[in-house]
Amino acid sequence: MKVNDIHIAGIGTAETGVVTTAEAVARGWWSADEREQSGLVSISVAGTTPAPDLAVDAARRALGYSGHAPEEIKALFHTSVHPQGPDGWSAPHYINRYTVNQPVTSVEVRNGCVGFFSALQLAVCFLEAVPDRTAALVTAADNFGTPAVDRWQASKQYVLADGGGAVVMSKRGGFARVLAVGAVSDPELEMKHRSGETMFPPGITVGKTLDFRARMEFFQKQSAAGKVPPLGDFGSILIDATEITLKEAGITLDEITRVIHDGFTRDGIRDMLLDPIGVEEDRGIWEFTRRVGHAGPLDMIRGVEHVWRNGEAEVGAKLLLVGCAPGMEAACAVLEITNAP
Repeated sequence: MKVNDIHIAGIGTAETGVVTTAEAVARGWWSADEREQSGLVSISVAGTTPAPDLAVDAARRALGYSGHAPEEIKALFHTSVHPQGPDGWSAPHYINRYTVNQPVTSVEVRNGCVGFFSALQLAVCFLEAVPDRTAALVTAADNFGTPAVDRWQASKQYVLADGGGAVVMSKRGGFARVLAVGAVSDPELEMKHRSGETMFPPGITVGKTLDFRARMEFFQKQSAAGKVPPLGDFGSILIDATEITLKEAGITLDEITRVIHDGFTRDGIRDMLLDPIGVEEDRGIWEFTRRVGHAGPLDMIRGVEHVWRNGEAEVGAKLLLVGCAPGMEAACAVLEITNAP
């Protein structure tokens, strides 16, 4: 989707603590071999701070920088992957109440780790649909320190990290212009993240922990035994999403200054995100993500904030955001930096 005259006016992330991967090994949470192979140094952790409060913290920072008054925010889109609070309760309206406190639609977007891209698309469409809509708030937050997940063992591709982030989308201007955003999915690949687990009752409702490792191992065994039909490849849909989004932005991959990617292990970043599209590691943000881990849809927000605030993306620089999620879905966005921090 080509985007016209929509900007990021403000950006912010919540403050959290960190746990080193060395400590995780010393405490028996993670194996020394996996730590060594991952390349990860530490991950962000939020203790007992609820995810919506992380979003509120980040949103207040983003709003303060944006220059937008609360009444100019015409919608709030919140994205997450882990339970946010009481069952049946609305985290987005809580975030609204403790930030702008406006009588506007407040929506939770659930699309795995590409939730930020989905929320971004919705915010762009929302703002473009009505001329007098000036700005929208997009937030992302998760705290994985619950009994429902073992952050160190849930996947071989990443360690789950906590955090909150927010961006203020604006028609009035900002520090970055959104050039394009889009996504491509291959629904047949949904079985990779479901294999070996029943759908009802949902595992989390009966005390089952998230375990992508076990599901992927089950899928691989079924595939080796010929019990799974030939499926597509995630790399191909990432390539499609990237090519489409770059074309809509009117630029080539060679014009991209930095690539903002998920906070996976080193091999995971290379194999799933960078190698398929032909991007070398030093154009990504590995040196940043290896110190914070993978915080679901938050990865894109804090990656952009990091390169912008630290001068790694000067005025005129173009950023390519790439991510993936169960489904499977690949998503991309292209931003152009228009103002220094």
